Amino acid sequence: MSPVSVIVPVRNEAHQLAGVLASIRRALHEGDQLIVVDGGSTDNSADIAARFADQVLVSPAGRATQMNAGARMASGEWLWFIHADTELLPAHRDALAALPPTALWGRFDVRLSGRRWLYAMIATLMNLRSRLTGIATGDQGIFVRRHAFEASGGFADQPLMEDIALSAMLRRQAPPSCLRPVLVTSSRRWQQKGVWRTIWLMWRLRWRYWRGEDPATLHRDYYG
Repeated sequence: MSPVSVIVPVRNEAHQLAGVLASIRRALHEGDQLIVVDGGSTDNSADIAARFADQVLVSPAGRATQMNAGARMASGEWLWFIHADTELLPAHRDALAALPPTALWGRFDVRLSGRRWLYAMIATLMNLRSRLTGIATGDQGIFVRRHAFEASGGFADQPLMEDIALSAMLRRQAPPSCLRPVLVTSSRRWQQKGVWRTIWLMWRLRWRYWRGEDPATLHRDYYG
């Protein structure tokens, strides 16, 4: 199995970053690489990252910008993009290692943290939609071979829906590999904004994006 470079974009994640990066470090194999790209944190995220990462980069803020910066510095054959609120297990790395040589890209099924039945429903629908459409979200831990990532042009320079844009480009090369076990990612955005309000907002934003609306406008409406 070719070495893997895990790329984690970070901005003001100090409250949870140590646990996330420690889990990634434990999951990785010898020869793998962990890159953290800080987007101008005002807390001590960069200092925490330095305890775990092979490289800590500083980049202008923006998830797509940060992940592209990490990809440029990565040495692995596989680029694996993990959000700063998602923890890895060794089983996830082993599943990636078991992929056939023909696999180009993919993602994991996801589960939201917390015990509410709504979180389980949301995750089930996310995974099902992804399998049906061939589109992955960043929460699902997108992984891609370097040459396929470069051929797609990397993440589009846009402030929102960069994961959907990349998936659409990669899907032209090959369908995604949809792997288990599930990744557990934080349910904080649903907790903060309200579950039903967040579901409605995200579906509307996705619909507007497919209709060609400017991602900068969508980003403003999502983050306020």
